[in-house]
Amino acid sequence: MAVSRRRFVTSVLAGSALAAASTTELLASPAQAASPPGDVVGKVTVGYQGWFSAPGDSAPIGGWWHWSRDRFQPPSPANTTIVSWPDMREYTRSYPTAYPNLGNGSPATLFSSYDQQTVDTHFRWMQEYGCDTAALQRFNPMGDEGPTRDAMTQKVRSAAERYGRKFYIMYDVTDWLTFQADIKTDWTTKMSAHVASSAYARQNGKPVVCIWGFGFSEPSRPFTPGPCLEVINWFKAQGCYVIGGVPTWWRQGIEDSRPGFLDVYHAFHAISPWMVYRARTVEELDSYYNNVNVGDMADCAARGIDYLPCVMPGDLAGGHRKHGDFYWRHIYNMVRLGSQGLYVSMYDEYNEGNQIAKTSETQATTPAGANIRALDEDGVACSSDYYLRITGDGGRMLKGQLALTAVRPTPPMVGTPPPTGGNLAAGRVTSASSQNGPFPASNAVDSDAGSYWESGSGSFPHWWQVDLGASHQVNKLVVRLPAGWGARTQTITVQGSVDGGSFATIAGASAFAFDPATGNTVTRTLPTTTTRYVRLSIGGNTGWPAAQLAQVEVYAGSDTADTTAPTTPSGLTVTGKTTTSVSLAWTASTDSVGVTGYQVRQGGAVVATVTGTTATVSGLSASTAYSFTVTARDAAGNTSSASSAVTVTTDAAANADLARGRPTSESSHVQSYGSGNVVDGDANSYWESANSAFPQWVQVDLGSSRTVGRVVLKLPPSSAWGSRTQTLAVQGSTDGGSFGTLVASAGRTFNPATGNQVTLTFTAAETRYVRVTVTGNTGWPAGQLSTLEVYQS
Repeated sequence: MAVSRRRFVTSVLAGSALAAASTTELLASPAQAASPPGDVVGKVTVGYQGWFSAPGDSAPIGGWWHWSRDRFQPPSPANTTIVSWPDMREYTRSYPTAYPNLGNGSPATLFSSYDQQTVDTHFRWMQEYGCDTAALQRFNPMGDEGPTRDAMTQKVRSAAERYGRKFYIMYDVTDWLTFQADIKTDWTTKMSAHVASSAYARQNGKPVVCIWGFGFSEPSRPFTPGPCLEVINWFKAQGCYVIGGVPTWWRQGIEDSRPGFLDVYHAFHAISPWMVYRARTVEELDSYYNNVNVGDMADCAARGIDYLPCVMPGDLAGGHRKHGDFYWRHIYNMVRLGSQGLYVSMYDEYNEGNQIAKTSETQATTPAGANIRALDEDGVACSSDYYLRITGDGGRMLKGQLALTAVRPTPPMVGTPPPTGGNLAAGRVTSASSQNGPFPASNAVDSDAGSYWESGSGSFPHWWQVDLGASHQVNKLVVRLPAGWGARTQTITVQGSVDGGSFATIAGASAFAFDPATGNTVTRTLPTTTTRYVRLSIGGNTGWPAAQLAQVEVYAGSDTADTTAPTTPSGLTVTGKTTTSVSLAWTASTDSVGVTGYQVRQGGAVVATVTGTTATVSGLSASTAYSFTVTARDAAGNTSSASSAVTVTTDAAANADLARGRPTSESSHVQSYGSGNVVDGDANSYWESANSAFPQWVQVDLGSSRTVGRVVLKLPPSSAWGSRTQTLAVQGSTDGGSFGTLVASAGRTFNPATGNQVTLTFTAAETRYVRVTVTGNTGWPAGQLSTLEVYQS
């Protein structure tokens, strides 16, 4: 089994290298334009392990793979590799463990990644929460892990195709001493076959491959630069876009990076420096931003390398998350830096506590006494999908659909908070009409029975209130004063509100008699009322001329709660679109109590909230495909299932090249001159077919049928490319199978004196696939193109 990345912690955590780093380490060569948006540039990629197995799941490896230290014994507190517990509510199949029952008494079960439903669930979440691409981790497949990892690749491919996500292979060379030969064999005999999938990620028209681990200083990667550089160049010769998962200190060659690897790092098309366990606080993230990331970005920009930094939610077990503030700061720093994309580490790594996938919310859904932290570990209630929702908002900010903001826009809880078996007011947000000295309203919901809120003195009434975070069917109230206080009676009216603005009376004014003989506690049964805000209005106090509350507890009857979600919105349609916006309409939902509003979602990110059944989503990019769904919400915070999705492509901007960065294919190519070169924006890279084997063709997939009336064909502008005439035709297809002629075959002269460029206009036609077929070339016995541009007119 591969060594966990958790162990790659050096003196970096102490910040020893930060003082020596410099933000002035800029390069003299001019910066090149970043790659255009593709499946990794401009997108959110998540690292996907998919490495959990359990007895009975039919996985070839057998046993509790990655759940247990001894995989042939069930996981338990004494035999475990995990530090976080998954939210198991959406898996249809689970496997019993040797952990104690959950806090709510239910058996402690875990999932298997080998079940297709598990992978489907994970990729459905990716779709719902705006995770664009999954980097499937692939450790040395030549041992007993190989057959299971091979099967997992097919499962990931199926799920990605089903849910409209992209994926690519991310090789991890940890402990893979024979990687130089093995990785080529694995790619050519197994993994390259998946490139044919519509879901396989492409960047600049090239299939994406990542290699993680070159240059790390740990003994598990004792490689020299030569073999690493040879493998990178080999993948590039296969026509791949190659990402490097590199050490944090790659540029300086210190700390976690071996010296002498700079040429290796600079050979990658994109660089993604590792950051897990390098920072534990927001302040440390800011220090890395100023002293490391800024210089990294400048180095990459000067060399035309895409910068795809790692961002992380923080170690849940270590208490680093700060209920989402740590993760948002990391995303914010990398977006304000101008990063070309984000790589989230990790999606499902419950082993290291840095997962964003749904996680146990409270100790009620965590094994009792197992010392595993739930998401509310710092006292803030978080829904199990909280870190997926942060990822969705971070992706929107990366794409310019959400204004750059250092303030986390994502609330920890959406909908009804999870049942904790107790007090709904504990730790919640409070307010009051006034406060006397050091006795704030929050004292009435903390865990200290001796602390208390006291209002300012003056005429009654005074009020205190708590926000439960979502609406509940409240039916019981417990109010306490410190146990040692003398007897007193306070006159209290209980009020409630679903919006915090309009309050109604739940229980009229009555005497609350606090007696130290009975613990200074008053318990009242309330009429069952749907409310989010509970307010106590105090009209008098026989013991002191102010209102006083030490603890307020609010309870809801589980048998009376409104847990019925609205019906799913139907009939979602596109009613209009521009280059930057899409207008939508749908049929209203119904609810047992009443629908209060709708959320329009792009993936899992909420992009519009409305009370009616129409919405316009703005701030979009031209010539870009978007998928939208709609959900309905009721007053209790219940959310419906998402509607069927609609996919729409925004209008093209004037004179926009429709082919730039789109997927390509070809009849053949030689060496590193693959078809992706014709849409990568680099005038000097080019496609070249097999020699002496006409006819040959290269084509681009525009993503959807578009009106096309002009193509521009180019060869490299260098005078070294002497004048030549290529006999070629332009064809179009709406389905990729049946092609019609757009421009008849004829000789087209490319002359360096006029920019080696040929422009062909034709009668506008609807087409998705544009193909250039070459049947002759006076300058070389092959088809050659450096650029294929496609325009509406």
